[in-house]
Amino acid sequence: MIPWNEYKAEAKARGSLAMEVFIVESTPNEGLEAVKSNLPLHLAYQAELESLGILMFAGPISDPSGQYMDGTGFIIYRARTFEEANDFALKDPMHSSGARKYSIKRWLINEGSLQLDIKLSAQSISMTVDK
Repeated sequence: MIPWNEYKAEAKARGSLAMEVFIVESTPNEGLEAVKSNLPLHLAYQAELESLGILMFAGPISDPSGQYMDGTGFIIYRARTFEEANDFALKDPMHSSGARKYSIKRWLINEGSLQLDIKLSAQSISMTVDK
C-alpha cells in the first residue's frame, strides 16, 4: 500500500486535481424508526454545515439491487483533516443519537466534470445532471 499523503503528492505532480474530501457512509443502527425520528435534527445539522461550506453532498443510496432504500446514505464533507471530518460526523444527530453508525474515508477527486448555470440578474443557479 502507498501512504495517502505520498499518493496525493504524486497525483498533484502529474496534474490531477487532487482535491481531498471525506466520504461518510451512514447506515441504520436501530432500524428505520430511529432514523425517521432523528431526521428533522439531522436535516437541520446538514443545512448548517451546508451554509458553512462544509457539506458538499449528501443523500440516500439504494440497496445493492438498486430497487430499495434501506436508510443508508453518503455524506461528503470538505474538511482540513480526517479528524475534523470525523468530528462533523460524530456531531450529526443521526450518529450522536445512535440511530445510525458510520464509517469515514478520504476521497481524492482527480477527474470528472460538473456543469453549473449561473444567472446573476435572475439570481438563479442550476446544475446540469442529465445530458
